[in-house]
Amino acid sequence: METREIRPGIFWVGVNDRTTDLFEGIWPLPHGISYNAYLVVGEKVALIDGVKASFAEEFLENISAIVPLERIAYIVVNHMEPDHTGTLPLIRRLAPRASILATVRALPMLERFYGISDGTREVSDGETLDLGGKTLRFFHIPFVHWPETMVTYEETEGVLFSCDAFGGFRALDGGLFDEEVDLSEYEDEALRYFANIVGMYTHNVLKAIEKLQGLEIRTIAPSHGLIWRRDPGRIVDLYRRWSRMEGEKGVTVVFGSMYGFTLRMAEAVARGVASVGVPVRLVDAARVHPSYVLLEVWKRRGLIVGAPTYDAGIFPPVELALRLLERKRLRNRVVGLFGSFGWGGGALKAMEELAKRNGWELVRTLPFRGSPSAEELRDGEELGREVAERVVRGA
Repeated sequence: METREIRPGIFWVGVNDRTTDLFEGIWPLPHGISYNAYLVVGEKVALIDGVKASFAEEFLENISAIVPLERIAYIVVNHMEPDHTGTLPLIRRLAPRASILATVRALPMLERFYGISDGTREVSDGETLDLGGKTLRFFHIPFVHWPETMVTYEETEGVLFSCDAFGGFRALDGGLFDEEVDLSEYEDEALRYFANIVGMYTHNVLKAIEKLQGLEIRTIAPSHGLIWRRDPGRIVDLYRRWSRMEGEKGVTVVFGSMYGFTLRMAEAVARGVASVGVPVRLVDAARVHPSYVLLEVWKRRGLIVGAPTYDAGIFPPVELALRLLERKRLRNRVVGLFGSFGWGGGALKAMEELAKRNGWELVRTLPFRGSPSAEELRDGEELGREVAERVVRGA
């Protein structure tokens, strides 16, 4: 993409990545991702964040289209992950007089990641930097989602460079701003990014939102995804709801099935949910990547999980999804459980224990041996109805 001026004197100089298959080596990127970096041009020039090292040539071209590289006086490192800082060693060689600004926790990482220790400076929480016509202020937001993370706020134009907060998966398909795209195509990918990357740190996200709420923010410019210019409050409200784990009025049915018995019950459960008029989504954990299982479960307040017993425990694809939900500390879910077994159970007991550890509201469980009978399928429909009705009452 070409560079864009997002506010007077503030430019997007990032890149789109449509070739990386897995973000952080685990999360699929079927629609790519953007690495957003920015130039703030006053009497002095600040470069805010960088891009992945393999996109260095395009990144340098974008910067050079706005200012000569030697004009960069400051390099602001909001976050040390290499998708933000991979080009830092090269930029440092091409702009050797630039000062690198970061939090105190980032400075040892700069040395360990890239061998950079000279020309760096710690910025304190709330500190300002006068660029001449533009003023930057730095706010530490630790553990959103690394301990050294900060955001940078440009005071004259009201632009918050929010790092990984308020970001999302998906490359920028021509449009850069929220008013230029179909938001429905981006908000699910923003939620998937949240659930996969930031979800474990929801308490810290809420603290950061509270810390920044007194600022006059006219534009939110994250490190990945859309720039929110028309309605920056929208992405803040979404992040707040996702952090509170409120969930939409709907039910996600996550299941795995070896021979079709659990699948039959999952479909019966879904019929019961639908009979209440509540949206329902079936997710086969054996065929849907855990990244998308997290998305679907985070989206809806109701969760019904079904798995056959396997090796005296939970069917492994379902167990992986549940372990990830536990690791991400998802709370505030109304839950039902069902499971088939042959000669001995085990899956349901393990799922009950996990539900209790997570503090989920467990409606009830439904065990059945082998293929479900007609009566058991009717009981599955009733389980779906009970969870859906509890979701409706809670909403």
